[in-house]
Amino acid sequence: MKKNKLLIGALALMIMAACSPQQTGYNYPETRKTDTVDLYFGTKVSDPYRWLEDDNSAETKEWVKAQNEVTFGYLEQIPFRETIKERLTEIYNYPKQSTPIEAGGYYFFSKNDGLQNQSVYYIQEDINSEPRVILDPNTLSEEGTVAVSSIGISRDGKYCAYGLSEGGSDWVEIFVKNIETGEEMDDHIQWVKFSGISWYKNGFFYGRYKEPEEGEQLTNVNEYQMLYYHKIGTPQSEDKLIYQHKTNPKAMYNAAVTDDEKYMFLFERDWTSKGNDLYIKDMEEDGNFIKLTNSREYDFFPVDYEKNTLYVKTNKDAPRNKLVAFDLNNLRAEEFTDVIPEKESVLNSATVAGGKLFVRYTADVKSVTEVYDYNGNFLYNLELPGMGQMGSLNGEKDKNTAFYSFTSYTYPTTIYKYNVEENTSEVFFEPDVDFESENYTTKQIFYKSKDGTKIPMYIVHKKDLKLDGTAPTLLYGYGGFNVSLLPAFSISRALWLEMGGVFVNANLRGGGEYGEDWHQAGTKLNKQNVFDDFIAAAEYLIDNKYTSPEKLAVQGGSNGGLLVGTVINQRPDLFKVALPAVGVMDMLRFHKFTIGGAWVSDYGSSEDSVQFEYIYRYSPLHNITSDIDYPAVLVTTADHDDRVVPAHSFKYMATLQENYQGKNPVMIRVETDAGHGAGKPVSKQLEEAADVWAFTLYNMEESPDL
Repeated sequence: MKKNKLLIGALALMIMAACSPQQTGYNYPETRKTDTVDLYFGTKVSDPYRWLEDDNSAETKEWVKAQNEVTFGYLEQIPFRETIKERLTEIYNYPKQSTPIEAGGYYFFSKNDGLQNQSVYYIQEDINSEPRVILDPNTLSEEGTVAVSSIGISRDGKYCAYGLSEGGSDWVEIFVKNIETGEEMDDHIQWVKFSGISWYKNGFFYGRYKEPEEGEQLTNVNEYQMLYYHKIGTPQSEDKLIYQHKTNPKAMYNAAVTDDEKYMFLFERDWTSKGNDLYIKDMEEDGNFIKLTNSREYDFFPVDYEKNTLYVKTNKDAPRNKLVAFDLNNLRAEEFTDVIPEKESVLNSATVAGGKLFVRYTADVKSVTEVYDYNGNFLYNLELPGMGQMGSLNGEKDKNTAFYSFTSYTYPTTIYKYNVEENTSEVFFEPDVDFESENYTTKQIFYKSKDGTKIPMYIVHKKDLKLDGTAPTLLYGYGGFNVSLLPAFSISRALWLEMGGVFVNANLRGGGEYGEDWHQAGTKLNKQNVFDDFIAAAEYLIDNKYTSPEKLAVQGGSNGGLLVGTVINQRPDLFKVALPAVGVMDMLRFHKFTIGGAWVSDYGSSEDSVQFEYIYRYSPLHNITSDIDYPAVLVTTADHDDRVVPAHSFKYMATLQENYQGKNPVMIRVETDAGHGAGKPVSKQLEEAADVWAFTLYNMEESPDL
């Protein structure tokens, strides 16, 4: 293939010249309009495509089928589409492994041999013994559409409880397996959502909702979550209700139990709160939960307890987080002492191994790990391989061996075995990837946004890149929900780099890269800051000759899809291609579906008069006009997405196709038997990624050098 790449490239360019995107017409399906109108505080807002919100209707399904026929017909005529897919499949085919976790006297990890649709879960007696399969989700469906969403091991090592989701849905069913015999137990838990599995004695805690009405499983609003306890060997109908807020439909819960099962923690938050309430209960005494918080303005997450001291991570009076201690002999709400005070860097997590506290920080969007004793005295740094992201450290409080992962944009995720006493790391698992990392460079720069705020951004490309404004460039962003985008390896992006592309990640306000203040600076009535940050990133790349508007693509998913939809309304002149994935496009109605109400804490709500006016001005769906020269747009979504329901993308695309007067393609690719992203089979991941790259390069009039 390599020796023919020049010939393939020349033929592709000839075909593109004969049938360039600008010269092709698109026969989009006609979408029926209705006269639906809503009144918001005196403002009439039409919603002619609301019927597309009904994902079960025959008409909606026919619309999706017709749209896919147009989109896949377009993709099939791209001459290098199959070449991209072949190369992506080739380089994706390498073993991948998760960081081992010790539980119940065993080690557990997941592994994918290469192209398995779902990773397989293994167990081993000790870290050097031969692993055996405990759970292979690939045997549960022919196309790999059943995925493991959660897994929990009983403390005696006897049982494995695991949650399965089908077709990418957030709905989970929990089953139980006997680890020693491999026997599937009769236990079967349904209607679980947004819940972990927390073992206690001979059962576990889980969160569930009321069974939805038939046909509403993927769209109904998730309200009145209930925390239950299930005892092994009993039917779900006998499970014990532990907690439910009967007057607050928005409340959500999770439970955690300490390793010695002495204490149980209950986490409660609702859709509109910024933080969580934390309760503690001594399981050895007949008492009630003790509330450790006064309000839901702040986060409180237990780390460990030692003797009479409970260690908790919080952002109370510390936007970048700190570690505090509660006196277990005298527990009172928010009465604590600082153990590790707030720093310039953001404290992401703290964990315990070998009798020490391992504290992971984000310092200018890269991982730093510091080690402390229980009194908060700094001991030393855990040295990492470079500028990148460290995964959580998995270890036991009384054991000297722990494991962690490390990754960066050109550093495939590698597992390290760590000696706590000696503070030394050695490679435990290193993937063999057909990607020449040494040929690429990563740099971090800081640019100014519209209001002068300095925004960090990573730029990755081949070392011999010429800054002449001609490089195909992908700009990626998210900017919301306190999510931090640290460097991480992606095989799909590795192919983009191999094809001569530049990858750029902008760390926008609204994320968590610099703590809660950074997050709040991109929420509610500050949301425009996020869009301004992203637009300024594009302008920087163009001004500094990395690329040009004819070679710049913009990409984001979920909240990032909202970001893409908004910036191409506001500054379409900056971009050639837009790739919004599973995006929140209807900002006036997002809270009316599934878990959408939980996003009000970041977005605000159209039910508030002031917030409505602000949201309405940027909502991607409501700011599409016929006088905008849009870039080529490929929306990607899935029919089982019950996180951001596909109606967002359906209505957005129907409106865009109706209004856009230009010659660029504006299309939607709807995946079947898939959801918001988690659990998507490898085969579907590869197909979608290849289509996205083919669409992008074709509309840039580029041919991949493969």
